[in-house]
Amino acid sequence: MRTLHVGLTGGIGAGKSTVARLLAGHGAIVLDADLAARAVVEPGTEGLAEVVGAFGPRVLREDGSLDRAALASVVFSDEERRKRLNAIVHPRVRAWMAERAAAAPEGSVVVQDIPLLVEGGLTPLFDVVVVVDADDDIRVGRLIRDRAMTEPEARARIAAQAPREQRNAAADRLIDNSGGTEELNEAVADLWHELEGKSKQS
Repeated sequence: MRTLHVGLTGGIGAGKSTVARLLAGHGAIVLDADLAARAVVEPGTEGLAEVVGAFGPRVLREDGSLDRAALASVVFSDEERRKRLNAIVHPRVRAWMAERAAAAPEGSVVVQDIPLLVEGGLTPLFDVVVVVDADDDIRVGRLIRDRAMTEPEARARIAAQAPREQRNAAADRLIDNSGGTEELNEAVADLWHELEGKSKQS
């Protein structure tokens, strides 16, 4: 038996988080990069201290926690500032994820849920890369329904990520989530059977 390291990604609105939750239900250890990104800048962390050092106390709330809206207003209209923030946060996120992946029991299936896995060039770090995909129009509909975006906002968010073709080309296993809940459940069950089998190989 060996620990199987799986990278999970997908474009916004494709249903990656749903697939992560289903895999966790089957027994996978799921590590969430978004959760890690919050953890590494919690009050008292070196990450938060460095963010404040780079962007000033205006990015803090009165209670000393990070004001994400204030930080976003500072960095996302400025490419250099955004790169500076990423240089602070991304290495800490990778270390947070790697530490927890290394601590997993032998024979585990460890799934790292990383939105920008392909864009970040992280595919070589994993035994298996799983990409969740859905048609753009379906994704737009989900973003309007679930995240209260307008159609132009949804399409802009999709356009800001890697093209579907690039992301899908990186997949060892592609999960099409253009259908309904039952189809997705079956696809993830099949995926889990495959991943569990790989973890049992010596």
